[in-house]
Amino acid sequence: MVEDDATASGDRSEDENELDMKVLASENTDGHVEDGDVEMAVSASEPPSVSEGLPGEAGQPRKWKWAVIFLCFYGFMSSIKPGEPFITPYLLSPEKNFTRKQVTNEITPVLTYSYMAVLVPAFLLTDLLRYKPVLIVQGISQVSIWLILLLGTSLLEMQMMEFFYGITMACRVAYSSYIFSLVSPVLYQRVAGYSRTSVLLGVFTSSVLGQLCMSLGNISFYNLNAISLGFVSFGLLLAVCLPWPKRSLFFNQMRNQEQKELAASGATKSELDKMKPKESGESSAAPVCSASRWKDSVFVQMLLEVRNVIRRPNLRLWSIWWVFNSTGYYLVLFYVHILWYNVYPAAENKNVYNGGVEAASTLLSAMASFTAGFVKIRWNVWSELVIGIITALQAGLLLLMRTTGNIWVCYTAYVLFRAFYQFLVPIATFQIASSLTKELCALVFGINTFLGTILKSIISLIFSDKRGLALDVHSQFLVYFIYFIILTVAYFVGAAVVIIRHCRNQPSAGGGAKDQATPTELSLVAVNSEAEPLSNGKNARA
Repeated sequence: MVEDDATASGDRSEDENELDMKVLASENTDGHVEDGDVEMAVSASEPPSVSEGLPGEAGQPRKWKWAVIFLCFYGFMSSIKPGEPFITPYLLSPEKNFTRKQVTNEITPVLTYSYMAVLVPAFLLTDLLRYKPVLIVQGISQVSIWLILLLGTSLLEMQMMEFFYGITMACRVAYSSYIFSLVSPVLYQRVAGYSRTSVLLGVFTSSVLGQLCMSLGNISFYNLNAISLGFVSFGLLLAVCLPWPKRSLFFNQMRNQEQKELAASGATKSELDKMKPKESGESSAAPVCSASRWKDSVFVQMLLEVRNVIRRPNLRLWSIWWVFNSTGYYLVLFYVHILWYNVYPAAENKNVYNGGVEAASTLLSAMASFTAGFVKIRWNVWSELVIGIITALQAGLLLLMRTTGNIWVCYTAYVLFRAFYQFLVPIATFQIASSLTKELCALVFGINTFLGTILKSIISLIFSDKRGLALDVHSQFLVYFIYFIILTVAYFVGAAVVIIRHCRNQPSAGGGAKDQATPTELSLVAVNSEAEPLSNGKNARA
């Protein structure tokens, strides 16, 4: 998925590489974004090989630079939706006049179902159609969201709004991967930092702008949503103007390779060879060869390789964290605005500070992600314990949010809850991605995200949906608290097993064990992916 002048980039100093790593670790996503972590993962898994640059790219440094700048500008502008933190108060306000039960049990659950249904098609179509059409679909979905919020009045229309919101979330993977199609692999880490920073700045600016409009401008929810419609319409226009990449990670890369092979073989054939009658007999075997090429393709081979990933303890642990903890995290994000309204129902007086809280949580989460880049411990020994402690703290914050009657305590607990999660995101990203090729890495993170989405849908169907238990929001947060407690116990049990095993093996291992358990920083592991064959003997870059 992006590229620079390979020769010039290869001469970067070690200080610059370290700085790029810290910039990447500081990146974060807003409360609804999961796919941005895949972007970080791909950049982490790509070794700094100068030999993989695109031909002719070194002679056009300005072209790709302007393309990256334009894409980052698009990412910034498409993230500015000042009305987004105030959607729930708007639905519960007299302007829309929906009940809390309708918003909690009938409208919000549609988002999870829609996201699950669209995620896999969006992931595949993003690569097959080379990003731009999916970004246009995302822009159309965002325009639809704000048009429905402005003009819709019925329950069904609000459910359609959440359906389009799920499409928007699923299509964000296109932006995360688009930028890697613009530059050479040696620049993946740097441009990933640029693109994620632009989104982070957009989310922060959007939240601050929305809060200023509400607190100082005395703007109504309707007018704030109209402003958001203007911004997303401009974002759609920018998506239409984006350049169309010539390659992608899986399908188009294989197609280009096959076309080159066919062209090369055709050029070597003489006219006499083409006129031989036995060629017609060989042509009948072409479909068989094509099927064989499909079975040996990168995408199919990596699907077969995924089952071997779970055999690696480190990858298995962090993938489990990604699936289960991200599920609880996003369920909290989906329903926390309803909880705030229950604690402090001040929507009629416009004394709502959702935008300011989202801005503060985004900023603190970015700082937490940046801090994670400086953590230096023995992750092979202490990973389970660190995850267990942070999960326990998150469980305590959830209990505090559920029981407190003070809105500012609830706000603070939410900000800290997000920061703890985002602290572990870059650690999990690099622990998983550093030993995988970029193609396999993207597939693993896609599978983890999809499994997490399925789990979210199951929990929503059982506890939130009106067809299930239809719990109120306070009861749902009690369920989330119990969920995090169960995860905490599981992580602490795993930590005890790992630490006891480490202590038993340390004396007998001698100096070798000591060397293997040296503290490691969260940094890029330059793995030569060309030398990393798949377990079935195939190479992921073949």
